[in-house]
Amino acid sequence: MKSTAKTPNEYLASLPPERREALERVRAVILENLDPGYEEGMQYGMIGYYVPHRLFPAGYHCDPKEPLPFASLASQKNHMAIYLMCVYGSEEQGKWFREAWLATGRKLDMGKACVRFKKLEDVALDVLGEAIRRIPVRAFVAHYEATLPLNRK
Repeated sequence: MKSTAKTPNEYLASLPPERREALERVRAVILENLDPGYEEGMQYGMIGYYVPHRLFPAGYHCDPKEPLPFASLASQKNHMAIYLMCVYGSEEQGKWFREAWLATGRKLDMGKACVRFKKLEDVALDVLGEAIRRIPVRAFVAHYEATLPLNRK
């Protein structure tokens, strides 16, 4: 469900209480661990964490008007989701993330970048925090630039 909210707080206020509480807690973990170079705002109808144009003027290659997405948080029709481009874009980070999550004993319902969950107790918050903390903005941009098709050798 794509939201028309203009701010993360407006987005959260539009949710049913149980989803709002879960996403507020996940949001707090993200913000506690987010490199200060990233910004939070609305992107693609979700709460987004991204590299602002002031740090990466080229923007997202699929739509250069958009800042480079790092992570997102959303309430979908049948679940809530955390989108982790920082995990999707790196085989090493993806492997670490899956192993760390599963080591907590929690079930991992994950696509390429999307971690789906139905309640807060399903989320390995410590692993999420570490995944966010592990990728400072400069490292994310450098990895992103190295993986662009024009930069591949």
